[in-house]
Amino acid sequence: MAAENPSAILPTLERLGVQTVPADVDARKVAQLWLDSFAKSAESGDIDGILSLFSSDAWWRDMLALTWAFRTFHTAPNIRKFLEDRLSLNAPTNFKLTDVKFENPYPDLAWILGQFTFQTKVGQCSGIFRLIPTAKGGWIGFTFYTNLEDLKDFPEKIGALRNHLPNHGKWLAQREREREFVDGDPTVLIVGGGQSGLDVAARLKMLDIPTLVVEKHKRIGDQWRYRYQALCLHDPVWYDHLPYIPFPASWPVYTPAHKLANWLEAYADALELNVWTSSVVTKATQDANNEWDVTVQRADGSTRVLHVHHVVSAIGLGGNNPFFPDIEGREEYQGQVLHSTQHNSARDHLGKKVLIVGAATSAHDLAADYAEHDVTMYQRDSTYIMTTQHGMPEMLGHLWWEGKWPADVADRIDASMPTWITEEISKRHTAATAEADKELLDNLHKVGFRTHLGPNGSGFLAMTRRRGGGYYLDVGASQMVIDGKIKLKNDSRIKKFTKTGFEFEDGSKVDADVVMFATGFDSPIVTIKNIFGEDTASRVKPIWGLDEEGELKNVWRDSGVPNFWFMMGNLMWCRFHSKHVALQIKAIEEGILPGSGSEFRYQ
Repeated sequence: MAAENPSAILPTLERLGVQTVPADVDARKVAQLWLDSFAKSAESGDIDGILSLFSSDAWWRDMLALTWAFRTFHTAPNIRKFLEDRLSLNAPTNFKLTDVKFENPYPDLAWILGQFTFQTKVGQCSGIFRLIPTAKGGWIGFTFYTNLEDLKDFPEKIGALRNHLPNHGKWLAQREREREFVDGDPTVLIVGGGQSGLDVAARLKMLDIPTLVVEKHKRIGDQWRYRYQALCLHDPVWYDHLPYIPFPASWPVYTPAHKLANWLEAYADALELNVWTSSVVTKATQDANNEWDVTVQRADGSTRVLHVHHVVSAIGLGGNNPFFPDIEGREEYQGQVLHSTQHNSARDHLGKKVLIVGAATSAHDLAADYAEHDVTMYQRDSTYIMTTQHGMPEMLGHLWWEGKWPADVADRIDASMPTWITEEISKRHTAATAEADKELLDNLHKVGFRTHLGPNGSGFLAMTRRRGGGYYLDVGASQMVIDGKIKLKNDSRIKKFTKTGFEFEDGSKVDADVVMFATGFDSPIVTIKNIFGEDTASRVKPIWGLDEEGELKNVWRDSGVPNFWFMMGNLMWCRFHSKHVALQIKAIEEGILPGSGSEFRYQ
C-alpha cells in the first residue's frame, strides 16, 4: 500500500492570513533578496539563518545534489537535521538567480517561482524555490528544490565539447568496431531497448561511458511496432520529447505507436547508440567487486560473455511478463485466450465474439478496435476516466504545452514541487476535468460503468505513481460504451471458465470465441529472477509506489544491489531521470561516489 501524507496542506491565502497579493509585486527583486540571504547563510554554514527564511511547514526536495539520493524533507525540524548532516559535506556556493516568475495558479494560491544555479564540491546544480506571501506583507520560502545537473570535472560531451575533428572515410568502420565492442567490453550493459534503455544509453554516451543495449526484438521500436494497430500515445508531444533530439515541430500532438517505433530506431542511429538486436541476456552473475559477467546470446545463436561494471534493467515496470489472472477451468475453454500484447487487429477475428477482461487503457483501445464486431468489456474494478480533450490541457497545460516552458525546464519545475503538494493541486485539476467531462461521466454511470477520481481524488498521475495504470484517457471509446457498441459486464465477479466463455458468481454467463486479457504485466522481479538469479532478486528493494516522503521507490537510483539499476517510466520520466542514472554511474566510475549503500548516500 502506498504511503500517504495527510499533512500536505496548500498555502492558501486564507490559511496564510493574506487578503490580497499585489499584482505589481517586483518578483525579481523579492527573489534576488531572498536568494542572497539564503546564499549568505548556506555558504557560512548558518543553519538557523537558512531556516529563518522558510515557513515552519516548508518542503525541501533533493535529487542527488546534496544527498546522492531522492529525498523530500518536510517541516523545519526535518530540514534542520538534513542540513546538519549534509550542508558542510557538500559546501554549496556560487548561487545565481536565473529566472523569476510570479504565479497565481488559482485565486487563493500565489507564489514567486525562482530558478537558480549553484555548485557543490563535485557538482554543477540547479534549484527552484517558491516564496509565499506572509500576513505581514513579506515573502517566505515554502518549497525548495536542489538537483544535480553535471559533475564539475566530467561534463557532457555536447555543444562546445562535441567532437570538432573531421572524419574522412573512417566513420563507418569505426562505428562497426564500436558497436561490436571489438576492442573491449562495455562499462554498462542495458537490458531493453525501449525509450528507457535508449534514453539512459544516450545520457551515458554523452558522459563518455561505453555502453551496450541488448534488445530481444529484431528492430529497435518493435515493442511498439508490433502492439495492436490502434495503439497511440495519450500524452501530448510536448510531454514526450526524448533527450537531445526533440520531436519536430510538425509532429502530431498524440503519437501513433508505429510512428514512435520508427522514431526510436532513428534516434538510436542518429545518436550512435550501441544496440544488439535479436539478442537476449541469458545469464548474469556478480563478482566480489560488484561487477558483472553477462552472457548474451546473439541473433546467429552465438554467445558472448561480457565483463561489465554496471547493469541497467530497462524492461519496464511489468518486465514484459503479461499477467493472466488465475481463473479456474481455463483448460476447459475451447476458444482462444490472448493477452493484449498479442493482439494485432480486430480483422484477425472477423465474425467472432470477443470478451475483453479489463477496463483501463489497453482494454478500451482494444474494445474500440472491435466495436464494429461483437465485443464485451468486463470491468473488474472501477476506472479513472478523463477525456484527453479536457484533461490534458488541465493536467499538463501549465508546463508541457505549445508556447509554455521548454521540456527540460518544465521537467524541473514539475519535480520541484514535492509529490504530496503536487497531488493536493492535482485534486483541483481532477475536479475541474471531471466537471468538464460531466456529461460523459454521467452517461457512463447510466449504463453501469464504474468510475472514480484517483487516490483521494488526485487523478491519473497519482495512479501512475502507485500502480502504473488503472485509468483510461478517453479518445472515443467511452462514447462507444455509452452507445452500446462496446457491451459492458461488471455486475458479478468471474467464477470460472466454461467451454464457451465465462461463468460469473451470480450464475450469469457470457460466451466468447476469444478471451482477451487486458490485465497488464507481472512484476519485473520475475524477469530479474530468470536472468540474475534468486539471490539478486531477493536483494532488490521494493520497486514503484510511494514511500513516506512521496518519492517513487528505488527506481533511477540505489536499487539495493550494487551497480544494478532500474530505468523505467513514461517518456517524460525517462527523459528526466535517465540523466540521474547516468550521473550516478559516472560518479561511481570516476571515484566520486562509492558504490551503493555507502555513507555518501543519505539514507
